Amino acid sequence: MRILALDPSLRATGYAILEGTAEKPLVLTSGTIKNPASRPSQECLIEIHDRLTDLISEHSPEALAIELIIYVQNTRTAVILGAARGVALLAAARGGLTIHEYPPKLVKKSATGKGAAKKEQVAFMTRALFGLRHNPAPDEADALAVGLTHLRRAAFSSRMIPAIS
Repeated sequence: MRILALDPSLRATGYAILEGTAEKPLVLTSGTIKNPASRPSQECLIEIHDRLTDLISEHSPEALAIELIIYVQNTRTAVILGAARGVALLAAARGGLTIHEYPPKLVKKSATGKGAAKKEQVAFMTRALFGLRHNPAPDEADALAVGLTHLRRAAFSSRMIPAIS
């Protein structure tokens, strides 16, 4: 299984292309799509869409695993996050990927064992779980954790016994 995992945001969208299983995940590439504060929002959205389209074209993932929007008190922040998430979903849909969404607490729990883990804990654990040489940047670590969550969920689903009809 090859997946594109994302932690979307306007200024720093974390991404990871993972292959393999929950027991033996392999990171093909990961990083952060960075947009400087001086770049207008619409240009940021184009950059996110274009970079994700390139990643999909280059690595041919089968699925997108993406973090659901967290509760935010600021409406403007929610709209901006929703826009970044929207262009990511568009890139995935155009690339023919199936889309799987995971709540942030589940992602943190999957990576660290705690649903309320701090970003530093997620980075440390993704480093250990994927055998990386350094702690990934926070948004990259979150994308890796989203990917791990998907691989673990897929493994669990494949072990389920089908109902007898």
